[in-house]
Amino acid sequence: MRRKITASKLSKILKEHKRWIDDKEEGEKADLSNADLSGAKLSRANLSNANLGGADLSNANLYRAKLSLANLSSANLYRANLRKANLSANLIGANLSRANLLCADLSAAILMDANMSEANLSRADLSAANLFSVSLMDANLSRADLIDASLSLADLSGANLTQVENLSIKQLSEARTLYKAKLDPELMEQVKDKYPHLLEKP
Repeated sequence: MRRKITASKLSKILKEHKRWIDDKEEGEKADLSNADLSGAKLSRANLSNANLGGADLSNANLYRAKLSLANLSSANLYRANLRKANLSANLIGANLSRANLLCADLSAAILMDANMSEANLSRADLSAANLFSVSLMDANLSRADLIDASLSLADLSGANLTQVENLSIKQLSEARTLYKAKLDPELMEQVKDKYPHLLEKP
């Protein structure tokens, strides 16, 4: 059962959290776990280190929000606006399907078992992100940076992986599937040559 948070209560929680960030002995760390924040207007909000585990943030506006080191495990971020947001956070099992993550910072994010199908990750920073068993079905990763990112058992079927920076054949070899994925010609030739099974229908 999710907790309903009124706009005035949310405003108070954010103010107390900012005080806590500035001085750990003042204010109070935000606990918005299992909160119903669907459609919330949180652009530029500072929720670093906040607990948002299991929260419903579907359709929320989190443009340029700071969520570094936040707990977003099992959170629902379906269709959320996360453009340019800092999401170097715990996103284990989170639902990010159809979310707008254009230019978002997901460096070192923990995304194991997350659903990112049809998400827009164009130009996103996914360096050193843990994408173990993530669904990236039909996601747009064009021009994203994947240096040192783990794609182990990731579902990349139908994903747009063109012009991705720092994407290696070794990373792709660990994916669950590349069925109908779009790749730059050079990488596609390497996959066809070394790992053709990844291009087959799973």
